[in-house]
Amino acid sequence: MRDILFLAHRAPFPPDRGDRIRSFHVLSHLARRARVHLVAFADDPRDAQVPPAFAGMLASCTIVPRGKSPARAAIEALAQGRAVSLAAFDDARVHAAVRDVMARHPVAVAYAFSGQMAQYLPAGVRRVMDFVDADSAKFAAYAAKARGPMRWMMAREARLLARWEREVTARVDASLFVSAAEAALVPGARVLENGIDARRFDPAAVFVPVVGQGRLIVFTGQMDYRPNVEAVVAFARDILPQVRAVHPDVRFAIVGRAPTAAVRALASEAVLVTGEVPDVRGWLAAAAVAVAPLMLARGVQNKVLEAMAMARPVVASPAAAQGIDHAGTIGVAEGAAGGAAAVVDLLSDRDGAARLGQAARARVLARYDWDACLAPLDALIGMSTDERAAA
Repeated sequence: MRDILFLAHRAPFPPDRGDRIRSFHVLSHLARRARVHLVAFADDPRDAQVPPAFAGMLASCTIVPRGKSPARAAIEALAQGRAVSLAAFDDARVHAAVRDVMARHPVAVAYAFSGQMAQYLPAGVRRVMDFVDADSAKFAAYAAKARGPMRWMMAREARLLARWEREVTARVDASLFVSAAEAALVPGARVLENGIDARRFDPAAVFVPVVGQGRLIVFTGQMDYRPNVEAVVAFARDILPQVRAVHPDVRFAIVGRAPTAAVRALASEAVLVTGEVPDVRGWLAAAAVAVAPLMLARGVQNKVLEAMAMARPVVASPAAAQGIDHAGTIGVAEGAAGGAAAVVDLLSDRDGAARLGQAARARVLARYDWDACLAPLDALIGMSTDERAAA
């Protein structure tokens, strides 16, 4: 078996948020084929200790707590003429950990997850860069909405990250993005789609149900992430009142960890803010409609795939539906009026909503199983036909 260095901007377990879901499944796929040495950052002290259930898949593991403040990262970035995102993840401890792995083990492949980690890719081995999303495009969208000095900072970040994405792609063996729309932004990039664990996200699976909450419209996600915050605030303000004018019994459940003050302020008789929950499947199963009304979204939204896998009828914005094969399986609606009308229609037509949910699950089973999505990785890391057959 070959040795692979896996670099991640966030420890990939537990797989309980969008980026960690992808990185965990990529890591698991590689660990079944090679000895994997993980070097990753931890945002939360709880992530610094790898649970035994996950540690067993690794040949070695180094988790470095992130300690650099945003202010320090910004000062360094301005002084060095580089993107703040890169300065924020530039850490001598991680550089040292990478050198140690390379010195101790016959690493043949280095796999970097998220663009910030490209700065740690060692020379002399096969290198695969999984950008996931084009961060440059995300910051360009932020700049378009910002004002004053923040607009300048966001535009600067977008420009420098776009240059970084092109430079990295030109010097690695493969650059990966989660959708064709993302890959099209960087010449020479390839697509590696997100998948879903359809055996876990299955309405027939065993999980703790959510009861006694009435008819629910459900949104799931990390609730300190700016696009998620903007989405739920706008939905509660502009769409929910229109829906409740027709269906006054329905409630909006915002399900996800670390809700900001703006999200917590939405809590009312009509809006539930759960905070972190042990398992989102119960909430998805309880949803009359799952929504993803994101105004800014990059790549493929795991929240949409999870709801589809749970056979829930979904209403998504065009941005949230981008990159998903959604024809005939989810509702796509733009603007407050369009979103409200789509949700009202599904709440009013339970049989139609059930049929849409079943079609969504069928699409997930046909296209988005993780094994099928990650099969191209074997060739990208340079596995021979015999090695692939053995795996």
